[in-house]
Amino acid sequence: MRFAVHFVLVLLQVFFVWLPAQAQDEVQVGLTKAKQAYLVESKTNTVLLAVNENQAFAPASLAKLMTMEVAFSALERNEVTEDTQFPVTEYAWRNGGAPSGTTTMFAALNSRVPVIDLIRGVIVQNANDGCIILAEGISGSEAQFAARMTARAKDIGLTRSTFGNSTGLPAATSYTTARDMVELARHIYREYPQYYPLYSQPEFEWNKILQRNKNSLLSLNIGIDGLGTGYAEDTGFAAVASIEREGTRLFLALAGLETERERLEETRRLLEWALSSFETKVLFSSGEVVGQASVYGGEERYVDLVADEAIDIYIPTDNPERLTGRIVYKWPLRAPVAEGQGVGSLQIYAGQRLVREVPLSTARAVATGSLASRATDALLEMMFFWL
Repeated sequence: MRFAVHFVLVLLQVFFVWLPAQAQDEVQVGLTKAKQAYLVESKTNTVLLAVNENQAFAPASLAKLMTMEVAFSALERNEVTEDTQFPVTEYAWRNGGAPSGTTTMFAALNSRVPVIDLIRGVIVQNANDGCIILAEGISGSEAQFAARMTARAKDIGLTRSTFGNSTGLPAATSYTTARDMVELARHIYREYPQYYPLYSQPEFEWNKILQRNKNSLLSLNIGIDGLGTGYAEDTGFAAVASIEREGTRLFLALAGLETERERLEETRRLLEWALSSFETKVLFSSGEVVGQASVYGGEERYVDLVADEAIDIYIPTDNPERLTGRIVYKWPLRAPVAEGQGVGSLQIYAGQRLVREVPLSTARAVATGSLASRATDALLEMMFFWL
């Protein structure tokens, strides 16, 4: 039985501070009080901070980000419209409205509320009744909607998240990770630009009750424009935040903090650190040859690999890490090879931490070689396989 072999080339040694991998990991952990953290610069996809980023925690109200994604998706697919009105059932009213004692938009029992106002209530007021009304209206029941949330999460790449209800309340088991929360926030920002500004809407009135935005991160006044916070008794305070300044956009997820004050302080400190202490460095221009891949059975033994756009990275300005890069592709690459054929990726590491991965494609075509060259390559392939 043949197994796919990934052939790895060491590509670049960018010459910065020489820290052993263990020391770099310790520096990462020491950067925050959060038990789980993930921070990404959006344009370059550079990971600036990763601490237990794949470790599960209860999302609490952060689950509402997934509830909104499903609602936005339903709107985009024309399953509902912004003007569609959903009824306020007794279940939604008791479990998410005024009788629940939780955050609510005070939707009146047996009334009907337009979808767009339910969305505003969830985003601005963190409304649990708004979540349940949307869930029942879109899927028939909150349980069916929660199953859709989990399935949709998998569809968009959130492989470590499961949602038991639409609100994040502890009546059902939900869990996620800092990395999944950042990827969800980036997805919402990218795919639903018409709705993203709601996350920074200062206030919303429903049922003659005016409420200010319940996202305490906005009160930091440093430019945060979303997305939300959560608290679970077992896992502490969590947050997902995004900020843009001078063309640089960051996405941050934190969890496992002990107090609200600590959540605010850590969010402010990490975002300010990332905005003030990093700069963008271009490693390769668009179309510049990054490296080569060996070709078997072709007129040429190697083909140049390029990226479709400039490869840049967001790196520290005063104490940059030592970076390494490698090209990874499935070996052997067999002729014929088409120009522009996607064959692998460039992986860029800071120590053992993967900070960016960029797809690579072939710079030119390589035709099938002569019978003699193919025979020689077949012999070489067999020798490498047995080795």
